[in-house]
Amino acid sequence: MDLMGMMGKLRETQQKIEDTKKRLDTVLIDEKSTDGTLKVTLTANRTIKSITIEDALLEDKEQLEDYLILVLNKAIEKATKVNEAELDAVAKMDMPMIPGMDNLFK
Repeated sequence: MDLMGMMGKLRETQQKIEDTKKRLDTVLIDEKSTDGTLKVTLTANRTIKSITIEDALLEDKEQLEDYLILVLNKAIEKATKVNEAELDAVAKMDMPMIPGMDNLFK
């Protein structure tokens, strides 16, 4: 592949990655505590959209803090998997295999 063609392909791929990132802002990940008293919603870009806390949980500060950590970490982990899978798919689909370029989009 000629250099100009490769540069054009690279720009095209970067645009597709930007478009994918915008779309991932609309993909919502929901996570909740096992008893359902705490619910969290994140985008696939790991932006917190909402946190819902049942009144009963407000009476136990330690449990609330524990739940926030657990539920947020689980939601972030799920969002990260979705995010990476989507971006990897775009990068792999469009990129010519150039040594050393595979870390460019991480």
